[in-house]
Amino acid sequence: MNQKVKFYTLGCRSNQSETAALKNLFLQKGYVVAPANNAADIAVINTCTVTEQGDQDARKLVQRLQRDNPKIKIALIGCQAQTQKEELKKLPNVHWIVGNAEKMNLISLIEELKPLLHEPHVRVGPITTKSFTMPAAAIESSRTRANLKVQDGCESFCAYCEVPFARGPARSRDFCDILKEAEILVLAGYKEIVLTGINIGSYSNSDKTLLDVVKKLELIHGLERIRISSLEPNAIPDDLILWMGTKTKLCRHLHVPIQSASDRILQMMGRKYTASMLETFFEFASQNIDDLCIGADVIVGFPGENEDDFIQTYEFLADSPIAYFHVFSYSNRKHARSRHFSGQVEKTIIQQRSEILHQLSLRKKQIFLDLFIGTVQKVLFEEQKKGFWKGLTDNYLRVQVQSKGDMRNRICSVEIYERQGDILIGKMV
Repeated sequence: MNQKVKFYTLGCRSNQSETAALKNLFLQKGYVVAPANNAADIAVINTCTVTEQGDQDARKLVQRLQRDNPKIKIALIGCQAQTQKEELKKLPNVHWIVGNAEKMNLISLIEELKPLLHEPHVRVGPITTKSFTMPAAAIESSRTRANLKVQDGCESFCAYCEVPFARGPARSRDFCDILKEAEILVLAGYKEIVLTGINIGSYSNSDKTLLDVVKKLELIHGLERIRISSLEPNAIPDDLILWMGTKTKLCRHLHVPIQSASDRILQMMGRKYTASMLETFFEFASQNIDDLCIGADVIVGFPGENEDDFIQTYEFLADSPIAYFHVFSYSNRKHARSRHFSGQVEKTIIQQRSEILHQLSLRKKQIFLDLFIGTVQKVLFEEQKKGFWKGLTDNYLRVQVQSKGDMRNRICSVEIYERQGDILIGKMV
């Protein structure tokens, strides 16, 4: 009987893309891929270690899996495996710990290295700067938007971050390999592809840039949308913004991790820009892209952040064209320089500041959404819940309509007539 394996993904879109590719590799090798809530012989957890919460989520998941099935064999792969192999060895039922350099070879490791009784197998090696390819397409039947990994790693070494230690140096995917997978994804029925990576603005392969990738993907018949997942503020070229502002397949949506708008804190973080530079960029982008939706990541409670620093960030966010932002509470990471900084902010203060920014984000998102009441928008529908079909516009507006037909993976025109919370309500045109 073929072994059953189930997958869990923690963290970013790059992890989602990798997990989807791994599922297809296991299927090709004759394994049965079971839903996450079903019984299985092996559980694969693609881990995240960006925050303390990510570490805790992995440990809780391991404990739950072992409690539900004392015989299950667990493979911990990815970022947490890369940076915390000794700690992970102590977890129950863990038989394989595989870092980012070898996680796409997981099947071979499982088949070559049979589980031991007392000690998990560990494969955590150095990560090179070489360009890479992916061994399988990231087809995930439950999703209507495909994640296409084009880049990996980062060399910024920001003070709060251990991604460079977990993901290794910046490296780009082979240009032709990107196009090959994109063709497969479109043939599988995807109308939207999301370009993912750790610092995708740094993409460089065969003298090709990220914009070259976008332009080439736009030539694929059947591909309707290309979305960029996240871009570092100092790695967004003007020509990419100008291209996004034309009638192309590139979605009018930017997600930018600004982290702070206090120059003092930005300098301590090791970020390579100032609040003034951010302001100039956001104005340039807004002026050149109609109905652009800008999202951001913000860290609250970085060591040394005082009330004035927080107010500067709050006022910047309030006055900027940013439509929404994800607020992250600062947490000390094992390899991050900032864990040794003085002025650690109390958790209660971090919680208070996080809630203030969260409420500001909610208000700004609602104001942005209200601008589209009375307009007609193209929506890619994803799922049906309680008689309503929900989907996204290219500029990241969540829309729902009432329809009895099957709308999944269809792009349709919708007239927006009201907003309910952070969702726009419309009717088919």
